[in-house]
Amino acid sequence: MTGSLSTLDFVIVAVYFLLVLAIGFSFRKRGTNRTDYFLAGRHVGWIAIGASLFATNISSEHFLGLAGTGSKSGLAVGQFEWLAVLILLLLGWVFTPFYLKSGVFTMPEFLERRYNPAARYYLSIVSIIAYVLTKISIALYAGGILLNAVVGWDMYTSAIVIVIATGLYTILGGLAAVIYTDLVQMFILIIGSVALTFIGLNRVGGWEALVAATPVDFWSMFKPMSDPDFPWTGIVFGAPILGIWYWCTDQYIVQRVLSAKNLDHARGGTIFAGFLKILPVF
Repeated sequence: MTGSLSTLDFVIVAVYFLLVLAIGFSFRKRGTNRTDYFLAGRHVGWIAIGASLFATNISSEHFLGLAGTGSKSGLAVGQFEWLAVLILLLLGWVFTPFYLKSGVFTMPEFLERRYNPAARYYLSIVSIIAYVLTKISIALYAGGILLNAVVGWDMYTSAIVIVIATGLYTILGGLAAVIYTDLVQMFILIIGSVALTFIGLNRVGGWEALVAATPVDFWSMFKPMSDPDFPWTGIVFGAPILGIWYWCTDQYIVQRVLSAKNLDHARGGTIFAGFLKILPVF
């Protein structure tokens, strides 16, 4: 596949990486205290918050995995995306007021204030282990698959490049660099996805040809209880529990709303992110 890439393609990829690093360097001297570094000075507006929530969620493993699961099991996997729309509103209107009022930087810190130091240490340890095993490793693997297909790098080389690139702008610029990089990535994700959608439809002969080539229940959002992958009972009763944990209590997500200028911007960010979460189904 690498042979199909032109010099212009590689230039575009290089410019993208340079842009990401430039954003990190631009915020390098702004992190004068821990609030600036870990919460972007609590000066982030709703557009950047919403974009960051969306881009943080739609990372490489989500982008590849959602498409793969959808092609195999049908549209029902989109239930998780649309369910997130409602849960993001819970984050903005139920959880965020408590988080902002407490003035905390992290979810473990919130548990310590609410309960005791043991709760903080427990959540910190569990979160770190979970991030390494379920997020970082999978994201690196998915990114490695993509880089292997595009530029021919092996998995280890790809993982090292991804870690160095993301580590540089994150360490240099703190959360502000991460959020505004996410803002750029939001546009890239959406524009790229729209382009791939039209290219894919053209390759299969159009929308009618795609529908004709899939099973009757492929486009059903609600599957019967007997469905091995997405029974409606699991979607209705199980997915909301998982969704509330992920969107409303996970440091990975909540840190974005903690950086808001005020509660209105935090809520506006969750609304904007909810709107963006409608798009992946299409």
